[in-house]
Amino acid sequence: MSPPQSFEEDLAFSKTLHNHESEHGGLLAKITSKDKEAFENVVNNYMKYWVDKDPMTESEETKEARRSNYTNMTNAYYNIATDFYEYGWGESFHFCRFYPGENFYQAIARHEHYLAVQLNIKSGMKVLDVGCGVGGPAREICQFSGAHITGINNNDYQISRAIRSAARIGLENKTNFIKGNFMEMPFEDNSFDAVYAIEATCHAPKLEGVYGEVFRVLKPGGTFAFYEWCVTDKYDPNDPEHRRIIRGVEYADGIPELFKTSVALQSLKNVGFEVVSAEDMALNDDTIPWYYPLEGDIRKAQCLWDYFSVFRMTHFGKFCTRALVSI
Repeated sequence: MSPPQSFEEDLAFSKTLHNHESEHGGLLAKITSKDKEAFENVVNNYMKYWVDKDPMTESEETKEARRSNYTNMTNAYYNIATDFYEYGWGESFHFCRFYPGENFYQAIARHEHYLAVQLNIKSGMKVLDVGCGVGGPAREICQFSGAHITGINNNDYQISRAIRSAARIGLENKTNFIKGNFMEMPFEDNSFDAVYAIEATCHAPKLEGVYGEVFRVLKPGGTFAFYEWCVTDKYDPNDPEHRRIIRGVEYADGIPELFKTSVALQSLKNVGFEVVSAEDMALNDDTIPWYYPLEGDIRKAQCLWDYFSVFRMTHFGKFCTRALVSI
């Protein structure tokens, strides 16, 4: 079965690929239930956007292919990665800051609560989650604030998981998950009291495109708060090592192109936003770094359950995952 070309074909392909009836199991059950031919097509579809191995000599044609086909590329990426994200990280696909004595999932939730507080989200408000993943943050913020959360996502598999997870905890009437392209949102102007995004708009080929859509669907006087992946001003595109690192992040995360912080801030202003506050959250004096779960250093685990989470990123944990997938 070939990769899809439309929303209808996308849904049919997703059902064939993932066997949605089997999505209740663990990683092994999900992997073994996938249609092997469809999965191979997805992998090949994603890899075709990264044919040039050296970022210093990569053709402009290849870069433009990623930008112009960002929905297809990102969808392919999450068709591959979603089950592994849930297995290795949880249902909130984002980083956060950590404090001593605070376990992994408490830290993830606090990071989401902080965003909700910055937006002043209250019960009864209509809030949009741009790039909602499998709905982890939407459910958390809904329970934290009492607001109604609508999530928009381009991946049918993630949407189906978000809907099921919300219903499982009784939030089916307080949440809504919509299939859509965040560069062309299927919402009327002035639809939402507040909008947030958590490490999702980095998948946009042009930041002004998604920021402009947020500005359009946000009610006058409303607020947009988000966590964005950005390249710092220290980045030198003429430095081969810098290019190699950034290319590695883009390839490993399904991102067409990462932009500098200055580009993100200017893009917000260009579409009409007033930037009230901006912070580089990687620049802090935290005793536990934000990336510690990726290090595989179990000495930094804060509780018994964290040992299991961090173990997956140790050399032996990665070996076990590869062995599990190869079964």
